[in-house]
Amino acid sequence: MRRSLPLLLAALVALVLAPPVQAAPGFAVAYRTIPGEGGTPLKAFVVTPTGRGSGPFPLVVLPSSWGMNNIEYVGAAARFAYESGYSVISYTSRGFYDSAGEIDVAGPDTVADVSRVIDWGLANAASDPARIGVGGISYGAGQSLLAAARDPRIKAVAALSTWTDLARSLYPNETVSAQAVELLLAAGKLTGRPGPVLREAEAAYRDGRFADVLPISPERSPATFSSSIDAAVMIGNAWNDGLFPPSQLTDFFTALSGPKRLMLSPGDHATAELFGAAGLPNEIWASVGRWFDHHLKGEANGIDREQPVQLKPNNGGGWRSFPSWAAVTARSDTVPLSADRIGAGWPTIAESGTVLVSGALQGFLQLPVGVSTPLIDRGAAAVWRGPVQWSPMTVSGTPRVRLTVTPSAPKTTLYAYLYEVNALGLGALVTHKPVTLTGAGARTLDLDLEPVVWQVAAGNRLVLVVDTVDARYRGSSALGSSVAFGADSRLVVPIG
Repeated sequence: MRRSLPLLLAALVALVLAPPVQAAPGFAVAYRTIPGEGGTPLKAFVVTPTGRGSGPFPLVVLPSSWGMNNIEYVGAAARFAYESGYSVISYTSRGFYDSAGEIDVAGPDTVADVSRVIDWGLANAASDPARIGVGGISYGAGQSLLAAARDPRIKAVAALSTWTDLARSLYPNETVSAQAVELLLAAGKLTGRPGPVLREAEAAYRDGRFADVLPISPERSPATFSSSIDAAVMIGNAWNDGLFPPSQLTDFFTALSGPKRLMLSPGDHATAELFGAAGLPNEIWASVGRWFDHHLKGEANGIDREQPVQLKPNNGGGWRSFPSWAAVTARSDTVPLSADRIGAGWPTIAESGTVLVSGALQGFLQLPVGVSTPLIDRGAAAVWRGPVQWSPMTVSGTPRVRLTVTPSAPKTTLYAYLYEVNALGLGALVTHKPVTLTGAGARTLDLDLEPVVWQVAAGNRLVLVVDTVDARYRGSSALGSSVAFGADSRLVVPIG
């Protein structure tokens, strides 16, 4: 017993003096209140790495989407902290849920909140001021781009399902995207506290004065500030995004001068990246992680050597890479359009689909918006058939229509649909675009449809349909009026 006591004491001393075993990497989650712009309390989940020392760690700030709260990105934040050692702050945007304030539609206070959250993270989350990234989905994405134009501390941005031009998104060619506007207004009132800007915008919309809302767009549109963004920007959106369609993205992407990456894939608003936000495997969020790892941590993961434009065809197939947006189109084919005349204000079975639903079906199940072209009412729609494609062809880029058009009414809305149609006349919607014309009389109309990459099967043809009513939009066509199309019209199809 006497001999064993010294041995026991020696063992205890050795245990006390032994160097501590380094804990395995992990993460910790805490619910915090962060003072936003003007001291407005913002509620956040702060996810920090453990078992990696005391830092400082690269910081990623994730503002929530419209109608969502700080839980939205906790899964992705946990993966960032655990796998890559980031401090991550996922917070509820001003005016929604548990955060205070009112919804100002990405106004100055909401954008400044991003910088105030960064301030808090640097002071309280062991973060490195030289390695700061911001990102998010939808409303969080737009905030991130706007903040990057104002805060030079932001070195990298990941903007998913983002807008870059608010007016072009919700009021394309002077046509109200009514389903999108109704969805945003309902979500704002259900989950948040609309401020004066949003209340006045809704009043103008309900009163048929949507043009009066346009003055709020420039300061809330990242495209206005593209020259001020020095951060490395990654954008990931869906071809069928019913809120923020891809045409407004491609111009913005081209205008950016710094490191950039554009990913467009099948789906609707927020569907392509939905599961990744929860921390589940997702190719879009995998690219977000690589983007941050390279631009914030300096990892040589090769993402900087990949082609900046990454596109997945909307009707299936793998990713295709291009050095620029302009390079997406290798050549163009022109299809002449014959003269026609239609009655306006009467619906046909040609439709663009339902926001969030149609694009999701396309993305997840490859079920496009369909039409039986023989059943389209030729009295209410012009239908032009292109030649049969005897070998596979890829529409790649922005289809364009030039129409010599003569509306009889003071205001008329046209909807152009491009379909891939098989031998039975059954069509799948490739892309579309609305346009509202003011004033009667003849004119030449140049209309860009939404950009797309779409594989046309051998034996099928492209068919262009133009009518005057679509349930997705609030149009202006008057029942009983007419629209005439001249014989010198044409469709220009971009080929990849």
